[in-house]
Amino acid sequence: MAVDYIFQAIDALPSGFTPPAGREKPWGTGHAVWCAREAVRENFAVINADDFYGAEALQKLGEFLQESPVSDFHRGETGIRPAQMRPAEFALAGYRLAHTLSEHGAVSRGVCEVGADGALGSITEETNLSPADVGPGRKFSGDEMVSMNCWGFTPALFPALDAQLAEFLRAQGGAAKTEFYLPAAVSVMIARGEARGRVLPTATTWFGVTYREDKPRVQAALAELVRGGKYPAKLF
Repeated sequence: MAVDYIFQAIDALPSGFTPPAGREKPWGTGHAVWCAREAVRENFAVINADDFYGAEALQKLGEFLQESPVSDFHRGETGIRPAQMRPAEFALAGYRLAHTLSEHGAVSRGVCEVGADGALGSITEETNLSPADVGPGRKFSGDEMVSMNCWGFTPALFPALDAQLAEFLRAQGGAAKTEFYLPAAVSVMIARGEARGRVLPTATTWFGVTYREDKPRVQAALAELVRGGKYPAKLF
């Protein structure tokens, strides 16, 4: 099976844009996905490479990708263009906020507005969240659905993502550290009627090492999954 390796280079930008002097880091998760636009021709998933999402979330995402028709689009000399103006269908694995926090410091989470039918309304980035913010009488109950960047997309993502990246660069491209975030871009697409999102709730606990002190807990949780036969001891 042939594999395309895509690099998120700082100077990989839409025509007419260049990185500012002193820029040392790429442009965020939205830019990372945009960089893969010419290699993706089928429905696809997007995840963070250093996160553990659990089998349930990935199974639900896989079912969505298999059931969704590949969107109508074509590639012209100037890039990817939509063949029809209709909302694209995307999916997001949603995690309970309480299952994504660290005991060792504050984190940022994309809190989802979810309709009664499971439709994703928007994603709001909440910063400095800790277990102290969750519970009765506190800002959050802990049952809120949050985005951990576990997405299912069709290629219809790319035309709108391309347009938004250009908008972002015109407004903020001169800054040294600003980032173009994928959840924010999807929220804009939904608000503009360019896309519809579906939240696929999962009871799985997300694992990640936000702080060095998180590592022993993650190691213990993975070891328990291996002992229970739910996760392989050797991946490859």
